[in-house]
Amino acid sequence: MFKIGYRTLKTALGASLAIAIAQLFELQFFASAGIITILCVQKTRRKSLQMSWERFFACAIGLFYGSVLFELIGYHPITVGLLLLLFIPTTVLLRVQAGIVTSCVVILHLYTSGYVSVELLLNEFSLIIIGIGCALLMNTYMPSVERQLHQMQQRLERLYAKIFHEYAVYVKYGDRQWDGKEITKAASLLQTAKNISIQNLENHIIRYEDQYYNYFKMREKQLEIIERMMPLLTVIEIQIEQGAMIGQFMEELSEGVTPNNTASLFIHKLEELRKQFKEMPLPSSRGEFEARAALLQLVNEMEQYLIIKQQFQPIRNYSIFI
Repeated sequence: MFKIGYRTLKTALGASLAIAIAQLFELQFFASAGIITILCVQKTRRKSLQMSWERFFACAIGLFYGSVLFELIGYHPITVGLLLLLFIPTTVLLRVQAGIVTSCVVILHLYTSGYVSVELLLNEFSLIIIGIGCALLMNTYMPSVERQLHQMQQRLERLYAKIFHEYAVYVKYGDRQWDGKEITKAASLLQTAKNISIQNLENHIIRYEDQYYNYFKMREKQLEIIERMMPLLTVIEIQIEQGAMIGQFMEELSEGVTPNNTASLFIHKLEELRKQFKEMPLPSSRGEFEARAALLQLVNEMEQYLIIKQQFQPIRNYSIFI
């Protein structure tokens, strides 16, 4: 399906504006202003600002090398080759290699003109400034993705709630009908959400930390623990009293995915479970011993899961769940 994205629209509008301005000022090679704009429009504000600076600096270096070498050696193809042999390593050394293509455009303007003058250099710098300026102007608008991130947060919470509900059913009743697809969905959703949250961060020039990214990283660590719980569940082949108690706790944890509950409350409940387990009689069979050992390890994993959440600072303006 044919689709025009907002970045494509901004690129087209910015290039047209740059060419129009350059043509209005009767600059030579005015169409090159549009090329510079196209190269400088990026996915995020921070990336656009970084690329613009690198291209401006690289163009200044290129014009300097071009002015010197063309005037000393002459306007020959071999001079272009020698210039690039010096210019490209210099940009790499100064970490502005993103401006190589843009710089080649203005360098070839000098070569095509066959002379270097103050007027020509001012012309080239004007093209660069107009092209970069139009790109930065277009990138002042960036659609907000925070609503999308909040929706992803809610979807992830529902998946986690479903996972703990299925874990509780398995521990209490030994039900093996669940296919575990929620774990796979959660992993995929986390990867997408992290990528979008990084983009959201780079759309803020001053901010260097994103709460949503930290949030999804926290959930990713929790998912690792959730995945470690799965093999422990498969070890439990018999239903015992301790399993029913842990199953009930997991059910409460699943139902506790609301803004009103805290990780500290559930950590306290786990401690109470441990105390009750210690007061119970010792296992009477090997099967019961193995089941209780797996359940104890399951309790430890759930505690780590809750500690990770407890250490996380909530996202502003939104309630973060267990």
